[in-house]
Amino acid sequence: MTNFTIIPDLHADRVRLDASLDQVDGNKIAFLGDFIDAGKAVQSPDDLAVLKKVKELIESDRAIAVMGNHELNAILFHRNDRHGAALRDHTATNYDQHRSFLDQLGLATPLAIYWTEWFLSLPLWIEQNGLRLVHACWDDEAIDVIKQRRVDGRLHPADLEEIAAKDTPFAKAVETLTSGVELRLPGKIEFHDGKGVLRDHVRIAWWLANKGTWREVALSVPNIEELPDTPVAGLDGIPVYLAGQPPVVVGHYKIKGAPRIDTVQATCLDYPDRYCVYHWSGEPVLSPNNLRSCLPNGEDNQGWL
Repeated sequence: MTNFTIIPDLHADRVRLDASLDQVDGNKIAFLGDFIDAGKAVQSPDDLAVLKKVKELIESDRAIAVMGNHELNAILFHRNDRHGAALRDHTATNYDQHRSFLDQLGLATPLAIYWTEWFLSLPLWIEQNGLRLVHACWDDEAIDVIKQRRVDGRLHPADLEEIAAKDTPFAKAVETLTSGVELRLPGKIEFHDGKGVLRDHVRIAWWLANKGTWREVALSVPNIEELPDTPVAGLDGIPVYLAGQPPVVVGHYKIKGAPRIDTVQATCLDYPDRYCVYHWSGEPVLSPNNLRSCLPNGEDNQGWL
């Protein structure tokens, strides 16, 4: 049995990476993707340093990793379709999201192509020794769709134009695993996202979707009171993670507050305001006793708890 220390989204933050690695304590490392594209809170983004360290750890068999949506977006951003158009539009919004990578590696330069080709070596999911890892959503049906073409969960260049179009079951399955699921809010209800944009679809904590109200299971909503405090509707097609299935750990969702274990079978570790890791030692259910986190730079003078 291999013990793992699971490390969530890094987003070009070498300080976060180093702090997380200090907690490994001899375990094998499991990364949840999103190594690149720093947010505004990262004071000195270094996409390349993070990538080099993660690649070194994987190639020396000290780590495993899944692909995040930012890696997939980068693959598409730096490649064109058969007509010469970018597979991911070079809009101001997409450029801004990808800025730290572009500032350091450039657009479609040999270095950018090298690293985005390496991203294709990362599987979309990992199931190992009774532990499941995926960036955003574990969905057995989506995984089965992908396995029919890519049994090891690794994408090929031939898949990229189809994935960019988002029209086929294969493309939609890839999007589910890397970006999660959203539901349309009832009636004409809308909310403002973190950039003030009105939205009528909301990210759902799929591992909680059958357990609560819109306010309890919605993610990435700055003012939760904009959502109805009523049971979630429209769950047809949403993966429900049942008791007794292997534990699954995800990143992706940028959750606020103190890190927590949401359910004993599935949880998210992506808390941008704190460093966070989970030590897994073969347990069939997730335990809060194995969760470790701390404020950056020891701001609370307590360190890892």
